[in-house]
Amino acid sequence: MLAGRRKGGPDPMAAAAGGSHKALLPVAGVPMLLRVVAALRASPAVGRVVVCVESPGETLSGLRGLEGVETRAAAASPAASVAAALAEPGGAPLLVTTADHALLTPEMVGHFLRSAPPGAAAVAALARSETVLAAYPGTRRTWLRFRDGAFSGCNLFLLADADAAGRAVAFWRRVEGSRKRPLAMARALGPLLVLRFALGRLTLRAALDALGRRCGARLAAVEMPFADAAVDVDKPDDLALAEAALRRRGEG
Repeated sequence: MLAGRRKGGPDPMAAAAGGSHKALLPVAGVPMLLRVVAALRASPAVGRVVVCVESPGETLSGLRGLEGVETRAAAASPAASVAAALAEPGGAPLLVTTADHALLTPEMVGHFLRSAPPGAAAVAALARSETVLAAYPGTRRTWLRFRDGAFSGCNLFLLADADAAGRAVAFWRRVEGSRKRPLAMARALGPLLVLRFALGRLTLRAALDALGRRCGARLAAVEMPFADAAVDVDKPDDLALAEAALRRRGEG
């Protein structure tokens, strides 16, 4: 689980709540990191749970509910943390999620893992805009708009093969390093691919195939039928939405 924070000072969500770290932000009274840990522990297909966070001994000191959970110091970026985990002995298959995935459930994890196409080196979970907006009509999300639909990321990834998935993660690291340099990012992704995406002419499958050719790994996506899978707690509106969803579940 990725619980590290990006560079650039304190997270505004944590600061607004008077907390030290976003991953410890209470969601309906429970630190959201613990909600994600509980969902992973209750997933039969998940073995060990590892949390990547800055200064684990200090950040997680005194937090109860992490018995049996392994911790690692977060690397300089999410992609670097994933690369380090994948490089460990027995690092693959590796399921990756984030500490702000406060509405994650074992059902979501199970659906994602069962639906991952055999032979794919790296798989991402996505939810269609119709699925998300049917449950949350007013929500604001970042949509990936393809010719065959608009999708929201669900912060669930499967890296099934250490070598091929390692190439995909290495490509991710290059793109991640260029996120503040649009021209460099366009070169990394491929100018024609970026243009086709911007013009709305690219299907999701075509995008995955093109990116797979660039990184030398077969990429795939799993469409999630759960609107809650697309909710991460990044801003106050997300927190209110997540707490309302938990109340409907009887968990808040």
